[in-house]
Amino acid sequence: MERKFCSRPAKVAVVGVGSVGASFAYSLMIHGLVSEISLIDVNAEKAMGEAMDLEHGLPFVQPARINAGDYDECTDADIVVIAAGAAQKPGESRLNLVERNAAVFKQVIPRIKEHNDQCILLIATNPVDIMTYVTLKLSGFPPNRVIGSGTTLDTSRLRSLIGEKFRIDPRNVHAYIIGEHGDSEVPVWSAASIAGVNLKEYCPICGMKYDKQYLNRIFEQVKNAAYKIINLKGSTYYAIGLGLTRIVESIIRDENAILTVSSLLQDYYGVSGVCLSVPSIVNKDGIVQTIKLQLENAEIKLFQKSAAIMKKLIQSLDI
Repeated sequence: MERKFCSRPAKVAVVGVGSVGASFAYSLMIHGLVSEISLIDVNAEKAMGEAMDLEHGLPFVQPARINAGDYDECTDADIVVIAAGAAQKPGESRLNLVERNAAVFKQVIPRIKEHNDQCILLIATNPVDIMTYVTLKLSGFPPNRVIGSGTTLDTSRLRSLIGEKFRIDPRNVHAYIIGEHGDSEVPVWSAASIAGVNLKEYCPICGMKYDKQYLNRIFEQVKNAAYKIINLKGSTYYAIGLGLTRIVESIIRDENAILTVSSLLQDYYGVSGVCLSVPSIVNKDGIVQTIKLQLENAEIKLFQKSAAIMKKLIQSLDI
């Protein structure tokens, strides 16, 4: 039977309303994409307070319902966004969170599935690639309906910095970060372009030298951005809130947008059985296709190395 989707106004449930979950709910509300947002948290009073705060801003945005409650709020949700779990601390890598957040998901995922086994699950909790895989295994959902935010934010950071370097609106920059959302992520410089012109060819057009060392410094800024922000203000949440909203927008509007989200890969340059980010077509059915970039040999090796790191961590989990 074909799954019905968005035959009524769309609803999104958010599980975990810490800084990321609350920022996403705020972004979702002001974008006016859905008719109902439900907030669920282990701290019920926190969820209620966030819902009240958002509700008081409704006169300034499109009409919507803002609720706080238990997991039964997932029942009629089209998308359940999971931002529950421990946050990354200063000096801690995303991968350090694996065991703590896997334990949280063992409690969360069955409760969501109990009330809704037809929704799309969108995961924001770090380490997001591992948690996407954990969600897939615990839920039993088909792979197209289990999506990690992946390198959506890393790709945005890369495009922003390239745009700054070349004094170009970053929306006109096409460049991707693939692999892990973390230390082993891979910049695909070979496919980077501005206005359809490969970056190597664009540099002479604007009177600049194609400086690979400078580009690698840009990538280091991208890779270490979260660590810097965490050291400065404790955590990151605004940009990922916007990134999650962009993914939800593509699903709700059935856009077929190409986004670097995390999903279960099958023979992507020899990588299978692990969740990593690659450019993927996202619509009302979730991820409907991954796009195989024409990678250089060095990029392929780095991508495969990223996959090997993820697989080793997966093998250490009891799921």
